[in-house]
Amino acid sequence: MKQEPTRLADQLRVRLEGEILSGELAPGDRLDETKLAARFSVSRTPVREALHQLATAKLINLRPRQGAVVAAVTVQELLQMFEVMAELEAVCAGLAARRMTPAERKQLEESHERCADLAKSGDVNAYYQENQVFHETLYAGAHNEFLENMTSNTRNRLAPYRRFQLHHPGRIRRSLQEHASVVEAIREGESELAAERMRGHVSIQGDVFSDLVSALPPSYVQAKTA
Repeated sequence: MKQEPTRLADQLRVRLEGEILSGELAPGDRLDETKLAARFSVSRTPVREALHQLATAKLINLRPRQGAVVAAVTVQELLQMFEVMAELEAVCAGLAARRMTPAERKQLEESHERCADLAKSGDVNAYYQENQVFHETLYAGAHNEFLENMTSNTRNRLAPYRRFQLHHPGRIRRSLQEHASVVEAIREGESELAAERMRGHVSIQGDVFSDLVSALPPSYVQAKTA
């Protein structure tokens, strides 16, 4: 069966994302559409879409007449993005605790249960995909379209790093536990508690942030330049 272009583009994006975060593709490396299409035996259309997704996540820069180039990010920028993400998701969780309908709460609980099943399987990519469904269900449950769009856009920029985090030993287990605590607060309608727990789930500070930065290729995360 022929794959849908969007699905194929997603697969290419994940593949290239992994090569960038592993250091196989370093900052400054050029990604040529024609060469990538030949390498993966696909047309240039899904390649182009995958590159746009990577650009949205700030993993590459799309430059006029130069094409796509692997981007660098500073430690300060990465920390700032996670700080903003934690606050946005905390607001979503707080509003969701007050506004989610019974049907939406059931969807959130079902997604959490699927995450639990996938955690047992050890399939990081499958867990990440369902984890994304969990968070998107919560965004929608806030019933604030402007906030939902802003949070989704910020999450897309951080998606590669959040996916990378799940490969750290024990992270999936902790993620699942944190999900359970958020679901419990939302089920009880505890707005402030739900926000606090979601903020803690997304925030990466101290040893957690140090572990993430140390696991990324040295050439990828750099000190802030003048």
